[in-house]
Amino acid sequence: MGAKSWEVTDAFWSRVEPLVPARRERDPEKTFVRKPGGGRKPKPARVVFEAIGFVLRTGCQWKALPAERFGSASAVHQRFLEWEKAGFFEALWRAGLAEYDELEGIAWRWQSIDGAMIK
Repeated sequence: MGAKSWEVTDAFWSRVEPLVPARRERDPEKTFVRKPGGGRKPKPARVVFEAIGFVLRTGCQWKALPAERFGSASAVHQRFLEWEKAGFFEALWRAGLAEYDELEGIAWRWQSIDGAMIK
């Protein structure tokens, strides 16, 4: 059976992983109820990335993520928001454009917009 459309190949992950923002450390000035290291360990970034791809590919709601594969939908969504705030998706888009431009070439000087407005 072939790979699912949201599964990330090793080759693709090797290009994505360097762009993934580092996890923020706990604020040493803030008082926390739990000791450091308490609670569940965060899911690996690759699993989170695949979960985001699953949502984008299937169009499902965050809460409909298969927990047995991706874990907590809330945790995945929280990481999605963190990555978005850190500029990860824009960096990924820019890297993809640069790679495509290198391989195929993008006519940056020529652009066309096609649109239609229908009542």
